[in-house]
Amino acid sequence: MISYLIIDDEPIAHGIIDKYCENLPHLTKRGSCYNAKEAFSLLYKEKVDLIFLDINMPEISGFEFLRSLSDPPQIIVTSAHQEYAIEGFDLNVSDYLLKPFSFERFMKAVNKVLEALDDKKRVRVGSNPSETTKARLFVKEKGENRQYQILEDEILFVEASGNYSKIVLADKEIVTLQKLSDIEERLSKENFMRIHRSFIVSRYKINSIEGNQIHISGHALPIGQTYREEVKKLLNV
Repeated sequence: MISYLIIDDEPIAHGIIDKYCENLPHLTKRGSCYNAKEAFSLLYKEKVDLIFLDINMPEISGFEFLRSLSDPPQIIVTSAHQEYAIEGFDLNVSDYLLKPFSFERFMKAVNKVLEALDDKKRVRVGSNPSETTKARLFVKEKGENRQYQILEDEILFVEASGNYSKIVLADKEIVTLQKLSDIEERLSKENFMRIHRSFIVSRYKINSIEGNQIHISGHALPIGQTYREEVKKLLNV
């Protein structure tokens, strides 16, 4: 579970973020603060993984508050002012959400935080991904308001499906609104590879290679002509 704190002087902003977080079961709330002083008091007693931080607040601004933290957690800025974005990224914030923001944009920011936290926890002890801390991603299923948590080592391959993507697991398939290129950015480069403009596969789930096809758990996937040399190089074939 990822613990979070909201720091914003607008009650409406708290309500929107809380509503979005309710749809993401891996997030658990630690508190709501309406100014930096309240946040200092809460953080003295509670440790959080993520702060949703507004910038324009009374007495102490969001960035002044952030600079005062010796070991800040992951930060997602939520602001109505675009002009502070560069300063925010100079302070190593995870993402900068411009109000009003959609749930899809919110989820993308949260996924960045998940990836950053997974990178911190992951300790590689061998070449098999099952021996590492499990990397994961969350995707929204097409036509549903449901978020799926998927472990990377459960994925066989991902296929472009029109304007959508199909994530194929051993026991089910999930069609998501996200583009194949967006999913590719979030998958580990060590464990996944592009073999075709429409296919990304798990290197560790490949059963065999025959001609211009890769076989994974009963699926025969084509190797695109422009990807053949790269596939050979990555698989040492």
